[in-house]
Amino acid sequence: MKLWDKGISTDKKIDLFTVGNDRSLDEQLAHYDVVASKAHAKMLGKIGMLKAGEVDALLKELEVIDKIIISGDFHIEDEFEDMHSKIEFMLTDALGDTGKKIHTARSRNDQVLVAMQLFLKDELAKIMEDSYNLFDLLLALAEQHKDTMLPGYTHLQVAMPSSFGLWFSAYAECLVDDMQFLQAAYRVADQNPLGSAAGYGSSFPIDRSFTTQELGFSTLKYNVVAAQMGRGKVERASSEAMAMLSSTVSRLAMDICLYLSQNFNFISFPDELTTGSSIMPHKKNPDVFELIRAKCNKLQSVPNQIALLTTNLPSGYHRDMQLLKEILLPAIHEMKSCLEMMHFSLKSIQVNEKILDDSRYDYLFSVDTLNEKVLNGLPFRDAYKQMGEAIEKGEFIPVRTARHTHEGSLGNLCLTEIRKKMEQVYIGKS
Repeated sequence: MKLWDKGISTDKKIDLFTVGNDRSLDEQLAHYDVVASKAHAKMLGKIGMLKAGEVDALLKELEVIDKIIISGDFHIEDEFEDMHSKIEFMLTDALGDTGKKIHTARSRNDQVLVAMQLFLKDELAKIMEDSYNLFDLLLALAEQHKDTMLPGYTHLQVAMPSSFGLWFSAYAECLVDDMQFLQAAYRVADQNPLGSAAGYGSSFPIDRSFTTQELGFSTLKYNVVAAQMGRGKVERASSEAMAMLSSTVSRLAMDICLYLSQNFNFISFPDELTTGSSIMPHKKNPDVFELIRAKCNKLQSVPNQIALLTTNLPSGYHRDMQLLKEILLPAIHEMKSCLEMMHFSLKSIQVNEKILDDSRYDYLFSVDTLNEKVLNGLPFRDAYKQMGEAIEKGEFIPVRTARHTHEGSLGNLCLTEIRKKMEQVYIGKS
């Protein structure tokens, strides 16, 4: 069954090629098509296109269909092209001519637009919640380990003293920036496209403000051509936000892999969170974090895939856009699973509290030792030269008692301020 069927059969090869894996992907979106159909039916009743009894019958049957979808028993068989045709068939099968009326004043184009945007609103909200939970854990770990010293590196060379508090809270504050991108993507998705039909509106006297309120959108995508042109843009905005978040999570995973190695030995995890080797009995491999790193790096390619798919398309609908689903939907699943596994594993991190007892880290304190000389009146350039000579001759004696007091430094992590910043961003998500 096709919504555009005019009684002329299509070659089976054309059907297979054009439908692709749309049926399985649509099963993830079907709930949102039902939600939008409910709002559409109510609106048709409001403007007199449907009788009150017809609206009630449609709403009741749509509720039945939604329960089937939520239970996992909704499937789009081969005789149906997509979720829209399957749902309309179910309505018509149950209600006869009343079921056929649900498609009045809308197109499959605005059906998929509104379903995708409702879906993205929910999924972005979940990703924001998962990101906030990871942020919360990182700040708790920063507070717990704020006095535990950690070597800081530049160019992967021993550089200056850091701490686990500084390391954990650095990633927490990076997540604040990522939340800004997620919020921006959410706002792009939070515009009702329903009523744009095939992209040029309808001659029916529809009430788009009514469906906007009914569906919980904050505003309309007013111009019907702009609504259709939003397809691809909302997916790209969402993927860009996930790419920024993925960059942060991937970098954290990389640090963990590095710090867990025997050459660093800064952190460890319980055996049940690591894997072993088939021939080396001593191995505790960070497979979870390596896979998080790889998946998040893959996610950073998604915006480019969407850009290549949609760049230079003229206005109006094009079938190219069908492929957006097979790029974006799996990416959302990967993003959520990476956040979940990072949070699950990071809860059990164990830190080495005596890292800096090793003399190899004495040079971490060269800058603090130099600064001590400057504070005692020696010009900086002279102090720098003296320090260089002492290090060269092997006469360097580190000053380990220097205090870092400015905002955001070792001794003043500003965890409360970082939390306030995140809450200001996160609370405003909807």
